[in-house]
Amino acid sequence: MTIKILGTGCFNCQKLEVLTRQAGEELNIQANFEKVTEIDKIVEYGIARTPGLVINEKVLCSGRIPPISQIKTWIQEAE
Repeated sequence: MTIKILGTGCFNCQKLEVLTRQAGEELNIQANFEKVTEIDKIVEYGIARTPGLVINEKVLCSGRIPPISQIKTWIQEAE
């Protein structure tokens, strides 16, 4: 499983990364976490606002920080 956090490093981007890693740990999943900070690569995913969360190349949210329960659901659905 590949999980990408899209963002330039702002507070919200960092918070989403922390929550997503925590969700992965709590679910005990094996995942490759990537942080995408280059604007041109972020734009390729079609999001207008960061942070963005991409699991297995599927954009699941952008412009907000979802609750950890939602992140866990998305991870479980992607397994």
